[in-house]
Amino acid sequence: MSSPALATREAGGVGGEYSFTNDDFRTIAAILHKDSGIHLPEGKMALVYSRLAKRLRHLGLRSFREYCAYVAGPEGAEERSAMLRALTTNVTRFFRESHHFDHLKERLAGGLAAKVRAGGRLRIWSAGCSTGEEPYSIALTLLSVIPNAAELDIRILATDIDTNVIAKAMSATYSAEVLKEIPPGLRSRFKTRGAEAEVDESARALISFRELNLMADWPMKGRFDAIFCRNVAIYFEEPVQERLWGRFGDKLQADGRLYIGHSERVDDQRFATDGQTVYRLARPK
Repeated sequence: MSSPALATREAGGVGGEYSFTNDDFRTIAAILHKDSGIHLPEGKMALVYSRLAKRLRHLGLRSFREYCAYVAGPEGAEERSAMLRALTTNVTRFFRESHHFDHLKERLAGGLAAKVRAGGRLRIWSAGCSTGEEPYSIALTLLSVIPNAAELDIRILATDIDTNVIAKAMSATYSAEVLKEIPPGLRSRFKTRGAEAEVDESARALISFRELNLMADWPMKGRFDAIFCRNVAIYFEEPVQERLWGRFGDKLQADGRLYIGHSERVDDQRFATDGQTVYRLARPK
C-alpha cells in the first residue's frame, strides 16, 4: 500500500488494563475521521484498544476516558498525530501492482518521453507515498525510459500524512531483500551495503517528499500527468471517496491518468477506464 491503511490484526479482546467503553471508541473514531478522513468501523474496537493501550502507558494515563479528553484538548495535537500512526499501518513494496508501472512505461514510450526531451514538463504525484517504495518505483520506471531524467523538467511529488514514514522514505534505505522485487535491469540503481540497499541519487533527485493530509487544502498549483493514489481511498466512506476523485480530476492534465488500488473503483462520470484500475479524464461528447 502507498499510504496509511487501517491495520487488520485484531487483539484478543477489549478490556483488562484500561477501561474502554463504546463512547471512548466513538470519540477516537470521530477524531480519526476528522483528522484523516479514515472511517473506523465498530468491528475495530479491539484493534483500537490493542494499539492505543501502549500510548496510555507512555503518557501515564489511567483510562481511555482520560486519553480521549487529552487528544481532544488544546495540548493533544502532537498525540493526535501519534494516535493516527498507531491506528494505521503502511503496507507497500516496490513495484506493487506492477501493471501500473507497465502502463506508465507504455505512456512514456508512447509520447510523454518525447515531449519532455523536446522541452516539455512531466509531473507525477504519489499521493499516500508511505515509506517511499511507490515513488521510487515511479522514478525507476522513468529512468528505464529516460536515463537522463534528472537533467530534464521531470518531478515526482510524494506526499503522506505521516511524517515518520516520510522520514523513512527520504532515507532511501531499505533491506537488501527488496532487490528481489526490482526488475533485474534496474537493480544497478541501488547501492548495497551489507544487509541494506540504498536507492541511488539518479532516482532520489526526481522526488520531492512533503507532508500532506488529503482531506486538507492542497497547495499545488499545477496539474499532473499522472496521479498514483492506491489503496488509500478504500478506507474512506463513499462520499469522501467521491470528493477525492473529483479533486484528483481537477489536478490532472487533460491527457493525465489516475492509478488506484486493486480494491478501489472510480464512479465519476468525469473519468473513463484506461486499463486495470487506471482512469483518464473522459473526453467531452
